[in-house]
Amino acid sequence: MAQIMRLATITNWAYGVTVALTLASGTTMLLASSALQRERASVTQRYALDRATAAIEDDVHVLTELARQYAMDGNASDLLAYQKTRAGLGSIESRTRHVKDAGAGDDELRALHEALGWADALQSQQQQAIAARRRGEADAAIRILFSSEYERELDRSRVAVERFQYRLDQRTADDLRAAERTSRLWRTTSEATLAVTGLLFLCVLYFVFRRRVLHSVVTLSDVISRLAAQDYDAEPPRYDQIDEIGDMAQALHVFRENGLERQRLERERDADGTVRDLLSRMTQRMQGCDSIAELENVVRRFVPEVAPQLAGCLYLLDAKRGMLVEGCSWLGPLHSAAEFSPLACWGLRRGAPHRRSGASFDVPCDHIGSSEIRDSICLPLIGQHGTLGLLYFEARADAPASHLNDAYLQMLAENVELALDNLRLREALLSLAMADPLTTLPNRRQLDEVLARELAEAERNGTALSCAMIDIDHFKRFNDEYGHDAGDAVLRVVGHTLKEAVRDPNLVFRYGGEEFLMLLPDMDETVAAERAEEIRSRVAALRVQHDGTDLGPITISVGLACAPVHTDWQALVQTADAALLRAKEAGRNRVLSAVVRKSQGGG
Repeated sequence: MAQIMRLATITNWAYGVTVALTLASGTTMLLASSALQRERASVTQRYALDRATAAIEDDVHVLTELARQYAMDGNASDLLAYQKTRAGLGSIESRTRHVKDAGAGDDELRALHEALGWADALQSQQQQAIAARRRGEADAAIRILFSSEYERELDRSRVAVERFQYRLDQRTADDLRAAERTSRLWRTTSEATLAVTGLLFLCVLYFVFRRRVLHSVVTLSDVISRLAAQDYDAEPPRYDQIDEIGDMAQALHVFRENGLERQRLERERDADGTVRDLLSRMTQRMQGCDSIAELENVVRRFVPEVAPQLAGCLYLLDAKRGMLVEGCSWLGPLHSAAEFSPLACWGLRRGAPHRRSGASFDVPCDHIGSSEIRDSICLPLIGQHGTLGLLYFEARADAPASHLNDAYLQMLAENVELALDNLRLREALLSLAMADPLTTLPNRRQLDEVLARELAEAERNGTALSCAMIDIDHFKRFNDEYGHDAGDAVLRVVGHTLKEAVRDPNLVFRYGGEEFLMLLPDMDETVAAERAEEIRSRVAALRVQHDGTDLGPITISVGLACAPVHTDWQALVQTADAALLRAKEAGRNRVLSAVVRKSQGGG
């Protein structure tokens, strides 16, 4: 009991001394702060005086410069500037008031007044020079302002101002040094007091810890080491007493709980980083896709990695049928139809994500057949020109129940939507580039691509490929007699007739001007000639009116070539073109086939 009392007494005395030293340290810190404020005030005053005297020195010389400029060139603007500046100077007292306000002393102000007096004394000579210049005596004016006497007076004024500035610099420097010494003294005293306080405090801590908490600290040290190594399986002991050791044990419990929570957050952060990396790579791959099929393949591969607990489908809008058709799926979705109307999905109706789950009651979509599904979400894909498709997700029956991460799914939908919209736009632009705007037939650029494909397929399969080169007879007559609008009408009608006469309208091309080209796959010479004659008869039966005027009969000439009968594969179009030329020379409105030559060249 005596030992405990002695320990308490020593501790109380140590605490008392520590408090006293802390108060002393605080006092010295306040004094040091006050000295530091005086030091800053001295620096501020010196800066203000420097600015003020710099302005005065500028005023001393500006009149001389303006007067000399006017004496040399006689410019009225220089005289006006001189007079305006001289009128704005005012009295010596008014010009030095801001210097006095900045902290200049009486002796310093008297020296400044003397300097300004020398400067003002020059104004009479400046007035004489100006008057001489006004009389036209430029040389006299220049002699006055550039004389050695004027220069001496000007130097005397400059030296007086510099002497004033030197006195200011000396005084402010002395004040600054004194403030620095005082600040340094109190700062050093404060630091020494703090050091003694800290040392005494450490001694008290060591004494108390050695006598009171050593055993408890040893008991907790192993737990602390394990927790420091992030071994959160170590659970610190609990102390019922309310003291520092109990607080430390409680803190270790809190630290352990925070560590466990931090580990959980780190796992979530790592998972978040993984998902974001997957989304980034998926976006890059989708932006590099050249077709819808490639995009579907990227979605099918990446989405199960982003959301492995969800099965789903990517639906694409079939604009011709007005239906959403399944493009691809992943992880075996069970409950959504393979195709359905946009009205069967509430997400597409509302243009916003639609989710039906136990925690979020909502109207089920008609395309979901089962009413027992745990969780589902429909994410509409809407581009710049309307609906593109739908991303559908449903919870897997064999996967653990988990909350769908709407942020990731929405980000995924936006990336798919952007890539799909870009592909649709690219296809639309390609379609425009490959089609003739007047007749809507494929143009010559698309012919090169289709012809290469058809030739390769016919040569590979050993089948015939016929080509009909078609020209509207005397087409120039329609333009000359009825105008170019009438000619355009004839081209549109003939193009439509040619498109309706074949099974695949994508094999009819506008070749250029009034010429058309038709590919007839799997047709030999005889069948192709019969088809060409049928087409010629259809065109001859056409009656076209423009602005109420009958444009008269329309006839065509057709040159026909068949590979490999008339020519080799690569010269098919040239051979048909040669046959067309022969048909036109033979009187037009007829079908002529190419002539078979031994060289298998042109017709």
